[in-house]
Amino acid sequence: MQSINLLKTSTFRLAVIYLALFAASAITLLAYVYWNTAGFLVRQTDEAVQAEITGLAEQYAQGGLPLLVHTVIQRSRDAGESLYLVLDPAGRVLAGTLDGRPTAEEGPDGWLDFLYSRKTLDGVEMKAARARAFILPEGFYLLVGRDVQERRQIETLITSALVWAIGLTVALGLVGGLFMSRNMLARVDEINQTSRDIMQGDLSQRLPIAGTGDELDQLGRNLNAMLDQIEALMIGMRQVTDNVAHDLRSPLNRLRNRLEVTLMGDSSPEEYRAVLEKTITEADGLLGTFNALLMIAKAEAGSLRESMTLLDPANLVLDAAELYEPLAEEKGLRLDVDVTQGMQIKAHRELLSQALANLLDNAIKHGTPDSASVSPVITISAKPDPDSPQRHVMISVADHGPGIPYDERDHVLERFVRLEASRNTPGSGLGLSLVAAVARLHGGRVRLGDNDPGLKAILIMRRTLK
Repeated sequence: MQSINLLKTSTFRLAVIYLALFAASAITLLAYVYWNTAGFLVRQTDEAVQAEITGLAEQYAQGGLPLLVHTVIQRSRDAGESLYLVLDPAGRVLAGTLDGRPTAEEGPDGWLDFLYSRKTLDGVEMKAARARAFILPEGFYLLVGRDVQERRQIETLITSALVWAIGLTVALGLVGGLFMSRNMLARVDEINQTSRDIMQGDLSQRLPIAGTGDELDQLGRNLNAMLDQIEALMIGMRQVTDNVAHDLRSPLNRLRNRLEVTLMGDSSPEEYRAVLEKTITEADGLLGTFNALLMIAKAEAGSLRESMTLLDPANLVLDAAELYEPLAEEKGLRLDVDVTQGMQIKAHRELLSQALANLLDNAIKHGTPDSASVSPVITISAKPDPDSPQRHVMISVADHGPGIPYDERDHVLERFVRLEASRNTPGSGLGLSLVAAVARLHGGRVRLGDNDPGLKAILIMRRTLK
């Protein structure tokens, strides 16, 4: 089995494209979530610091520097995450939680981001802080801020989680793409192997159907239906070849032997003439067989659809009845015509006329009743189909002869098939085959039914509404 690189399969490429789009969407969504979360934490910190500054400003406005220092001392006793610092002009600490003025420079927004040391049970550790600083009258210095170490850890945790989420998404997407590609490739390999077997001549092979109902199953069913038709056509072609060789060999041998015997003897001109007339008759029969085969081939090829025209089937039936009425009278049969005028179908006039002629010819040959109590009538009709009068036209030829057994009705529509009861009558076994081929060309069908007694051959055609 031919191996294909998984990374080169269209399934994997589509999975990668989908993964890239999904990853871009996920990154955008997670970045938005991160921006909103981190922004919320920053805003919360800034608002808390601003509230502290507002409160201290009110204290300073009420009692000046002494009340401000007193308030900072009080708040520093239970500062929590709040940071305070009050310095005199000389830089000495008057109150607060910090040991000295930070060395960090103010940002464009007026905020200070710096590190400070805080004593813990385990020693001294450095923590991040964010604050605002003010120079008071007479050179005093005030700093109000918040410990943002926990916020930074939360931001780091969120960032790490987002990175891991994106990484896992990409990794799982790649693994899923490889898995999908492998499964798809396995099914494609089965299709390729079956195709190679078919190309090597095994037309009985069919593409595997997984039963999932996906696009590959639909493709497989359509291809299998096509293979069924191809196999049927191939079998039919072999049967036609065998039947042509078998059915034409005997008349050709008779024709040759008759001419050879005639040449060997000393015959009179009248005898020569009789032999030539018989030879011409058999040659006409052979030409008729070949012409029927050619007409069937044209009908099945569908090349005559372009030459179809709109016509009234009632007129075809009337013309055929007028043509075959003398022949029916010679056989002691009567033709009854029952048509509905004004219907319209799109059809190939010559082929449809030939199909109708074949049905009438069969009815005249085999439609003589076995009993004298049965009326020797052949009925030819063209009417709307009772099951779908607006969509189909039903052209039928019914006789009161022996009919065709039910289990043989599909069989007689094949080429060169003749029932035992018809062996003694002239014919090639192609009449009903041509009718069936013409019906398929026009998108219709042939139905053989009982006429109680006799056979009723029905040609159902699509109706074209005006």
